[in-house]
Amino acid sequence: MKRTDTSNPDYFHKVVDCQWGCPAHTDVPEYIRLIAQGRFDDAYMVNRDSNVFPGILGRVCDRPCEPACRRGRIDEKPVAICRLKRVAADHRGDITDRLPVAPDRKNGKKIALIGAGPASLTVCNDLMPLGYECTVFEAQAVGGGLMRYNIPSFRLPHSVLDEEIGYILDMGVDIRFNHRVESMQELLAQGYDAIFVGSGAPRGKELKLPGRYDTENIHIGIDWLESVAFKHIDSIGENVLVIGVGNTAMDCCRTSLRLGAKNVKVMARKPREFFKASAWELEDAEEERIEIVVNHSPREFVVEDGKLKGMMFDLMEYVVENGRILDQEVTGEKFVPCDDVVLAIGQENAFPWIERDIGIEFGPWEEPVVDKETYQSTRKGVFFGGDAAFGPLNIIWAVEHGHQAAISIHRHCQGEALTDRLPVKLQMDSRKMGMHEWSYSNSFDPIARRKMMHVPLQQRLQELGTEVELGFDAEQTAQEVERCLNCDIQTVFTESLCIECDACLDICPVQCLTITNIGTRDNLVKRLKAPVLEPDQPLYVSDELKQTARVMVKDENFCIHCGLCAERCPTAAWDMQKSLLSFPKAAGYDGDRTSSEPPCQQRKAG
Repeated sequence: MKRTDTSNPDYFHKVVDCQWGCPAHTDVPEYIRLIAQGRFDDAYMVNRDSNVFPGILGRVCDRPCEPACRRGRIDEKPVAICRLKRVAADHRGDITDRLPVAPDRKNGKKIALIGAGPASLTVCNDLMPLGYECTVFEAQAVGGGLMRYNIPSFRLPHSVLDEEIGYILDMGVDIRFNHRVESMQELLAQGYDAIFVGSGAPRGKELKLPGRYDTENIHIGIDWLESVAFKHIDSIGENVLVIGVGNTAMDCCRTSLRLGAKNVKVMARKPREFFKASAWELEDAEEERIEIVVNHSPREFVVEDGKLKGMMFDLMEYVVENGRILDQEVTGEKFVPCDDVVLAIGQENAFPWIERDIGIEFGPWEEPVVDKETYQSTRKGVFFGGDAAFGPLNIIWAVEHGHQAAISIHRHCQGEALTDRLPVKLQMDSRKMGMHEWSYSNSFDPIARRKMMHVPLQQRLQELGTEVELGFDAEQTAQEVERCLNCDIQTVFTESLCIECDACLDICPVQCLTITNIGTRDNLVKRLKAPVLEPDQPLYVSDELKQTARVMVKDENFCIHCGLCAERCPTAAWDMQKSLLSFPKAAGYDGDRTSSEPPCQQRKAG
């Protein structure tokens, strides 16, 4: 097995699993340390450099970083990364003088953006500081897209939306509310240098069963939530069935309770292990006494004289093996009475306003053909992002799509190749302050994950806009930040300094270090102190040591970055170094081709 190439940014990035898991590559350990120091403004800006909407995502992100968190391998519960993001947002001061600004002198390029959702807003955030004139066409009277009208205000207050969207619009974005684009052909004729489509996946999937169109009491979930958000609907029947078990279904069932429903059931066709809803969304729904019923496949809406009486379901049994359904059968039927049904079985793209003869190709499911690296469609200069590009995903994915599309739009407008992307930059800095002192908290705290405080049940159901989650208090925050393992503080080894005294091996609390003879990976892993549990888990392998020609091997999965090896080493062969990864944004392509400094690092004059 060859020496590990630690000069490749991908190596240390993969070790920092939370940052690897985040689509926008937020520097999670860094902002958690800043929170620990009480530097909430700085923590917020570290977040904003990558995810743009820390206050929003601190409440409603789908948290792909948390399953990746290496803390979960120690005590099965990851660090509450998302909720700590909210701490930074809730406790920051006035950061307006640190936000990106648009120059007075424009660059002469005009960009049209369709939809004021997270993808389009991210594009504006990245391009406005470069002198672009961005015009956003939004069908609704307010911005935010599905963040506003598909996520209930008891999860995401409108004040948070307005503030973070305002940071972007205040740069001078020309946003045209109540303006629905009816023709892509007409928009193309207006002479924009590029067009970005961030219109989301606005069409809810239908359930075409007998009785579907015989009553007005069957609702499409995302349309129904939109009507609630804009106060077109303020009530619902006492007995409600929600069909589907994704996050939208959780929003629908919890909203139903707040509109007066007394008995709400979520009807699932499959067993619980196949639910698409996030675990915390399921927990919150069940805490509000919503019943989740499994193995009920919808068969018919029962309607009499235009009045919905209930639904008939087939009772299902499944043969499941290794997370896959091998067989299924209907074992019976059941009638479930209800007054209203809300369908939350998925969303899909809808582009009736894009003509099919203008060079934008669509796939077999009427989805646009979009390059997954550049986000350009088959028509030059027309880009897609967010749910409009690849179907329903979480907000954090839309943000990353926006970042990458902004790079492509910038390069397109400069007449440069879209696929020529700047590399990720890696910078390593020692955290050593003395022989046995580090500039970070390196002690392992066995404390369990903190539980978020909630508004009492009776109080939260009285008003639709009462935010349920209260955030962490000071004590909870102090305890939770100490659970972070500082995975970005790397144990870096210098072979020429090692005298093979085994001091580091003796003091390692998790036995992640081994000195052994070189060999193939399959042969090497058999000789490590700790068992290799995953076939592709990263190993840090040194060059041959000068005394015995053996190699030092560190199992990255087990390392807790405590720094004891570096403290114990008499020759400083081990050091603790922060790996700072800089991911290019559109600003990095402007003039200085070696720069990847994000727009958020710019400062307002005065």
